Amino acid sequence: MADRTILDDIYDHETKLAQHVYLTQPLGAGQVKDYTWSQVLSEARRMAAHLKTLGLNPGDKVAMLTKNCAHFFIAEVAIWLAGYTTVAIFPTEGPDTIKFVLEHSESKVLFVGKLDTWTAQAPGVPANIKRIAMPLGPKGSGEAWDEILAKTAPLEGKPARDGKDLAMLIYTSGSTGVPKGVMHNFQGVTRATRCILERIKLGHGDRALSYLPLAHVFERAYIECASLMVGDCHIFFADSLETFVADLKRAQPTVFLSVPRLWLKFQQGVFGKMPPQKLDRLLKIPIIKGIIGKKVLTGLGLNHVRLAGSGSAPIPAELIAWYRRLGLNLLEGYAMTEDFAVSHLSSEEKNAPGYVGIPYAGVEVKITEEGEILIKSPGTMAGYYKRPDLDAEVFTPDGFFRTGDKGERRPDGLLKITGRVKELFKTAKGKYVSPAPIENKLNEHPLVELSCVSGVGQPAAFGMVVLAETVRPKQTTAEVKAQVEKDLGDWLQKVNAGLSGYEQLQMLVVMPGPWTIEDGTLTPTMKLKRAKIEQVIGPRLDGWFSNKSPVQWA
Repeated sequence: MADRTILDDIYDHETKLAQHVYLTQPLGAGQVKDYTWSQVLSEARRMAAHLKTLGLNPGDKVAMLTKNCAHFFIAEVAIWLAGYTTVAIFPTEGPDTIKFVLEHSESKVLFVGKLDTWTAQAPGVPANIKRIAMPLGPKGSGEAWDEILAKTAPLEGKPARDGKDLAMLIYTSGSTGVPKGVMHNFQGVTRATRCILERIKLGHGDRALSYLPLAHVFERAYIECASLMVGDCHIFFADSLETFVADLKRAQPTVFLSVPRLWLKFQQGVFGKMPPQKLDRLLKIPIIKGIIGKKVLTGLGLNHVRLAGSGSAPIPAELIAWYRRLGLNLLEGYAMTEDFAVSHLSSEEKNAPGYVGIPYAGVEVKITEEGEILIKSPGTMAGYYKRPDLDAEVFTPDGFFRTGDKGERRPDGLLKITGRVKELFKTAKGKYVSPAPIENKLNEHPLVELSCVSGVGQPAAFGMVVLAETVRPKQTTAEVKAQVEKDLGDWLQKVNAGLSGYEQLQMLVVMPGPWTIEDGTLTPTMKLKRAKIEQVIGPRLDGWFSNKSPVQWA
């Protein structure tokens, strides 16, 4: 059992679950294509055989640039069967980052899949890298997948991978600078995935919609690897942003993962149809609370969900409490690329809004005198690719990983994240301010979609806010503008009342539009790129601080 890897589970599914529909891929115009385990392995074996004809060496890197789709799963299995290592690139990355990842990883082949901006991205692909176009990939982006399969016999047998072989390089999304290649071997991936399955109990009859980026560890571990290991479940994919609700209702997921910004957008969508005050009143009436909650969840496509998870960034405690009032079992977790998403997760028995849960089995936790969280996990990475200097920096002598997050633990093991060690900043008052907890509080207001707290070297900290999507189109009208200023001004007073004097915000500045992945202010997983945001607003700071209004417009 010690030498068994995730590949052995995949081989078992090929025979024992041959006719079980594992993946459902939308093709557009309401059409879908199902893939049984037998079909998944038939395609993976043929593609693996083709890869072995390309002159690669064992362990060489094969990259994928694609949105979530069935062929991401199939290609990953093919790469593993052929003896190589996968490198997934976020489908929203620009040509410079694509070029960096491909060259840094020394990838020899690139699978090009479903993309929105391939024409702009293509110049980032070095000329010496062979390209293969997945079935939903842009025309002309490489040799066609189906044509390769038609002329290639399947790879036979059950090729084994050593536990120390690299299964994948996962490049961090770059919120703190240049992406780093995190190495995960088969032993670590297998061990971590088993831990996840023991906690979330993914299995027979479970359905999930895969839409968070598979290049990120959260979706890769909890949806792809977990389903590859368990087999007896059904994974659906989203076609586009426009069809997302229809895709969600098709899947009727029993397990649903998201990130704080999307949980907030779902809530704001509900508020767009029913004012929060009215919904709150209805949820306080015991006889109809359950009916109202089910109606709201049905409208969101989440009425069959038995387990909902939030990760990747802190989520406001009030938002978790709101979903639980609706009857959704929303649990927050905490992990990172470096531990293959195996660190902390709330449970039915142990959870509290504002806390990220208890450690997984086998996870050891320490908190330093400075408040930094140290983790030793069954999923701990093999190291950073080509960066032994960083390995020495992030690991303690006894093997704990320095997370860079600050936190505190309750006696029952529940962990609370209180900020980032490196995100702390000093105002001109000489005191350190931790922005994340203040942002979490700001984000609890229905008018706020996202916020960023800054103030490096300034007289005081301040907040920038992006208004809710339902309000943004009307934010320039005099009536709405006046109401926003009043509501946010009152909210600023309330937030400041709970902060120490040196943490209090001088003002809230309303942004003219949302921060986006495309403009470089958000990572592909929707985390703030603080340095970029601060660079953009830098020239306007003096004007904002000289204007003493508590709510201002950028």
